[in-house]
Amino acid sequence: MSTEAPAEPRTRVHYPAPIEAAIARLILLLHGEYGLSARAVALLLLQGDAEVERLVRAQEGERAAAIAGVVAEIEPAFSGPLSYVIGLARQAAADRIAGRTASPPTRTRGGFAEWLGRAMMRPLTGLPILLIVLYFGLYQFVGVFGAGTLVNLLEGTLFDKHINPWVTAAVTRVLPWPVANSLFVGEYGLFTMGLKYAVAIILPIVTTFFLVFAIIEDTGYLPRLALLTDRVLKRVGLSGRAVIPMVLGLGCDTMATMVTRVLETTRERIIATLLLALAIPCSAQLGVILALLAGWPAGLAIWAGVVGLVFLLVGYLAAKLMPGRPASFYMEIPPLRWPAPANVLVKTYTRLEWYLAEVLPLFLFASVLIWVGQLTHVFPWAVTVFTYPVQWIGLPRPAAVAFLFGFFRRDYGAAGLYDLAQSGGLTPPQLLVAMVTLTLFLPCVAQLLMMSKERGWRTALAMAAFIVPFAFGVGFVLNATLRLLRI
Repeated sequence: MSTEAPAEPRTRVHYPAPIEAAIARLILLLHGEYGLSARAVALLLLQGDAEVERLVRAQEGERAAAIAGVVAEIEPAFSGPLSYVIGLARQAAADRIAGRTASPPTRTRGGFAEWLGRAMMRPLTGLPILLIVLYFGLYQFVGVFGAGTLVNLLEGTLFDKHINPWVTAAVTRVLPWPVANSLFVGEYGLFTMGLKYAVAIILPIVTTFFLVFAIIEDTGYLPRLALLTDRVLKRVGLSGRAVIPMVLGLGCDTMATMVTRVLETTRERIIATLLLALAIPCSAQLGVILALLAGWPAGLAIWAGVVGLVFLLVGYLAAKLMPGRPASFYMEIPPLRWPAPANVLVKTYTRLEWYLAEVLPLFLFASVLIWVGQLTHVFPWAVTVFTYPVQWIGLPRPAAVAFLFGFFRRDYGAAGLYDLAQSGGLTPPQLLVAMVTLTLFLPCVAQLLMMSKERGWRTALAMAAFIVPFAFGVGFVLNATLRLLRI
């Protein structure tokens, strides 16, 4: 006679009848090997998991069309996404389990953290808190300290006074030929421009941003910000969940474009991708903008107002023009807590490691492309082409180089404008127009490739074809307005 204790019964989540019927039909059609139960694969298919869909198409052959038909047939039965309906059923099952196994405390003790967490989600108190976070986190720490103090120390003192002169002299001794010499040093050299931009201008900015973002992330503020912004984001066809890729876009738009996968519907992902490409500056670009406009608060307010208005207007029109259901939103709210220093440092280090591995080679590669373009006269020709729209919005001809750089990397273009402004090549109104136009300008090559991967090349090219003339159109209107108001 066995003395083993009986196994604990497994809890099975029961979904609405149409979903259970669809699961049963899918199980009969699924014959491949997935490393999961057929029921789990069926649920992932109903939730629109792209990876599982690819595996099913690869393994099921002719049955793949019938499987896709079952999924398409069940979707109209519910007003919201199937992933939302499935999530609600799982939440209800979790609540039932918790009700049988746990007893809630008879008295709740509300402390300052709980009060603050609620205040962050209410518009009356949440908006002032958000402004405080933006002012001290982005403006003061990233803009003033990172893009001001640290950049001046690294670029003005370390590179311009010590590293660049020494490297230029060393390379000139080893490679006295001007063509070979210009690849490494000079106006567009690998060391004197590519490495300087990446390490002296961009690295301190992204470091301070990643540090602030890690602190915000570790406190539990992001889900509360999602709830706070949900009503506004619904106006542009998104939900509060979209605040995650939007905030990540302030770090790197390429990474944020990939993170749009967390959004529920294809409609939301397309709108979010368009807004990321158009109106969300990356951390390095944002840091340069904050550094250049820090001494002109009115100009910074105008820049933020124009970009914010474009974000809302384009998002609203996209939501009206694109077919599909309105976005739904649900999210777990973790407790508000003090950030753990170890977590913050690990996250910051990991993202910096990604920056050095992924972005630094792009800066150097861009320098090589520019060098080749100079030798073949392609680059001067492209700069000449860009001078026409640049002058059309009231900027000097040298600004065309920065916009061309911006196609290789947005932060590369911002760094070029930083150099031009520091040398006195732009007046304050011209600087404002340049910052707005470059913010709205064509996404960098890496982001364009990610857009093509996530949304398809036709959608990516259509977005790019809209963004370029639109950005210069906004720059033209802004320049005309500033002239009219004599600003």
